[in-house]
Amino acid sequence: MQNTLQWYPGHMAKTRRLIEDNLKMIDVVVEILDARVPYSGRNPNFDDILKNKPRLLVMNKADLADKDRTNQWIEWYRARGIKVIPISCTTGQGINKVLSEARELVRERIERDAQKGRTRTLKLMMAGIPNVGKSSLINRLTGRAGTKTGDRPGVTKGKQWMRIKGDAELLDTPGILPPKFEDQRLAEKLAFTGAIKDEIINTELLSYSLCEYLRDNYREELCARYKIKDDISALQGYEILELIGRRRGFVISGGEVDMERAANMVLDELRGCKIGNITLETPAEIEDL
Repeated sequence: MQNTLQWYPGHMAKTRRLIEDNLKMIDVVVEILDARVPYSGRNPNFDDILKNKPRLLVMNKADLADKDRTNQWIEWYRARGIKVIPISCTTGQGINKVLSEARELVRERIERDAQKGRTRTLKLMMAGIPNVGKSSLINRLTGRAGTKTGDRPGVTKGKQWMRIKGDAELLDTPGILPPKFEDQRLAEKLAFTGAIKDEIINTELLSYSLCEYLRDNYREELCARYKIKDDISALQGYEILELIGRRRGFVISGGEVDMERAANMVLDELRGCKIGNITLETPAEIEDL
């Protein structure tokens, strides 16, 4: 893909300051990411922003991801000393572990306070890039629909404190992307999942790259979804997308395929898990970046 994805809207710089200003009062940062992009879906600047604050990594949308690859990533992070929980805000998978695992990270501090007769209110901060389900997780934890949610980035605005069950409080923060990506392959993977707004990228070129990734990693699922019987192993992304468009009847005057329509459909169907349970990277792949 020839797009160079680089930006840093003012609200993202403001969010970074918000996180830094409130970090001292936080016990544990709950960093939420999309299980389909377990590496690309993390803001690399968080390590600098959050410093040594205890952190729980929550992989949302696990119900949409490749289970085998999810397990690979859990082990990969565990080997690096990071606790990971796969969850789904849609099905409820793993939600009940979030608060208990966060408490476990600061258990010694809680016990010391208890010995001194003090009851500690656990203070959590929710952080992550846009469109990973932060608001949906908060709604699950609070048991109410008081936080706006959406399937496009940029829904959460400003900072929001709220009380959650078990004597805990949670500070929500808007999604924050890094100012730029040193490797455009990382940006592509985020764009596949919708974490980057489609309006600022060329969706046709993005879909070419997606088709090539699926050709190499999930060929059976791709061919089954679009009833492709041809051998696509040597086809380029645009050729695969054209084939998909013809299979779906997206033919316009002159016998040409409406490639924009086909591109948008493939992206939408990936995001909606209609092609299959797809994870867009493995630990082995990111070591080549």
